[in-house]
Amino acid sequence: MEQRTPPGLSAFALMILLCATWGYQQVSIKIASEGISPVLQSGLRSAIALLLLTLWARWRGLAFWQRDGTLRMGLLAGLLFAIEFLFIYLGLAYTTASRMIVFLYTAPCLTVLGLHWCVPGEQLRWRHLGGISLAFAGIVLAFAGKGGARPNAWIGDVLGVLAAVGWAATTVLIRASKLASISATRVLFYQLATSTALLLPIAPLVGEATIGALTLPVVLALAYQGVIVAFASYLTWFWLLTRHLTGRLMVFSFLTPLFGVAFGVLFLGERLTTSFIVAAICVATGIVLVNLPAAGSRDHRQ
Repeated sequence: MEQRTPPGLSAFALMILLCATWGYQQVSIKIASEGISPVLQSGLRSAIALLLLTLWARWRGLAFWQRDGTLRMGLLAGLLFAIEFLFIYLGLAYTTASRMIVFLYTAPCLTVLGLHWCVPGEQLRWRHLGGISLAFAGIVLAFAGKGGARPNAWIGDVLGVLAAVGWAATTVLIRASKLASISATRVLFYQLATSTALLLPIAPLVGEATIGALTLPVVLALAYQGVIVAFASYLTWFWLLTRHLTGRLMVFSFLTPLFGVAFGVLFLGERLTTSFIVAAICVATGIVLVNLPAAGSRDHRQ
């Protein structure tokens, strides 16, 4: 198996771009919800991305089906992927987006801890764990001042935690199984195919199959979720997982909700608070602590 390395400058740049892409997804979901119910959105975005991925694979001459013993783990990864987004979209019916994102972004902490115990070469030192804690504290600080919780917000909060567990479990499963040795295209195919097959039938069962006015903003918002997020960004993400230490990459995902707030300021006229600025400094410091090699160390895995 190819040796994973800590992320370099190019990986840093890609991760920042991915986090910005994922941060804007919250805005696109809100826009698309004006015409398409949330769970149906999730299924449709997987279906759109699956179609694009199939065309991409045919163009590159890549085969999805191979007898390499990854089918069972691939289907399990797809199931976890579908469950994660089902919980996210259902949870948003009970809690606010700000509260949801706080609980969802406990996933990087859960992931790096899972990798620490389950995957050789992903072990973290106390300095790394301190960086993770600092980054997570920044996220909590950024959203601690958000008010206006709904009466049954705790239901959405619990679903947010379950979604975070699903996200973390998916990433750990990919790194700890044979899925780590196959192409990023095939890993993404397992997840998109399984989530499409599950979410589209589930949507009407939970009363989430409504399609209203398909205005241009609604269509563009759905296209953004399917083309940019679920296809392009996830393909890039899984490619990065095949090359770099996952624990170091996951810490960058703490930037995603901060980007979400920044986009709220730019596009929705929300106010930028002092606590958010302090939170951004905490997150940036945490990322530096996790990714800087130990002083005088030649082993970049440390």
